[in-house]
Amino acid sequence: MADQSRARVSIYTDGACRGNPGPGGYGVILVSGKHTRELSAGYARTTNNRMELMAAIAGLEALKVPCEVTLCSDSSYLVDAINKNWIAGWRAKGWSRGRAGALKNADLWQRLDAVRQKHRITWQWVRGHAGHAQNERCDVLATEAADRPSRLPDEGFQAAEALAQSNSDQLL
Repeated sequence: MADQSRARVSIYTDGACRGNPGPGGYGVILVSGKHTRELSAGYARTTNNRMELMAAIAGLEALKVPCEVTLCSDSSYLVDAINKNWIAGWRAKGWSRGRAGALKNADLWQRLDAVRQKHRITWQWVRGHAGHAQNERCDVLATEAADRPSRLPDEGFQAAEALAQSNSDQLL
């Protein structure tokens, strides 16, 4: 049931990566009434899934007050994790997959879990590259951000990559 006292916001998101891993970016469109805002950022070395998560996080973190949100993403990885409640299981297992091993992108899942608690969110999957105007625009924002010469470091990805390399070195 919608809360009439909360502002209604539609958030459209997309992530992109040039190689996986490689340079990446995200694009976000926030729409509330007559107001529209676009966000994007590029990262030097990351993955597509991390950019999909960052897009949702950036959109939700941009909201200054608790809102009634419809968040649209072409990432089934993101939408299924919420709608199928996988995230609750990961949280219960200390942000891991239990016997199945480490949870990839645990840093971002934790950040998303925290920010989503402030809002009432309906998560919707949209088919990517299928003519959905906002999704297409988010794709442009994300790819432009990935292609910028100045990009941010993805410290979470760098830490995971260093840990994987360290574990690999110990096996040799």
